[in-house]
Amino acid sequence: MDLIELKRLQEPLKEKYRTDPDAALITLSATSHCGEGVTCKIETGKMMAEAGLHPATGGDGLSVCSGDMLLEALAACAGVTLKAVATSINFSLQDAHIQVEGDLDFRGTLSVDRDAPVGFKDIRLRFQLETDEPREKIETLIKLTERYCVVYQTLIKANTISVSIN
Repeated sequence: MDLIELKRLQEPLKEKYRTDPDAALITLSATSHCGEGVTCKIETGKMMAEAGLHPATGGDGLSVCSGDMLLEALAACAGVTLKAVATSINFSLQDAHIQVEGDLDFRGTLSVDRDAPVGFKDIRLRFQLETDEPREKIETLIKLTERYCVVYQTLIKANTISVSIN
């Protein structure tokens, strides 16, 4: 996709959201259904995935791990955002690899140590870019990617999550 095609797709949406801000408020959703053993079937919108326990918590490794899926969502969103931003600013990008790593202390989730955190302690997002662009333009690309990556912004901000029982 080039800049002209990206603008052709996005300009009508941008104009709509400028004139009707409420139209830009979209609710995304995810649905799961508990399956056999300690698994849960996830509807991804494109296919069904079966999530289960990570091997470090007793899983068999045959099901996807929700922690891995979180990191994969960040890698995917950062990659798509990087490409969109590169296209928007006429950044010459031959290739890019995005790597995301996160550190977990499974003592927390297994209730082995009450002081051990549950969840990722540190997450590292690394970009490996193949480009001839100058350092200044690369820094701008990364700054804009951070700014517009939905998953990145969600993870770095404190968010409210409401929990209910139906």
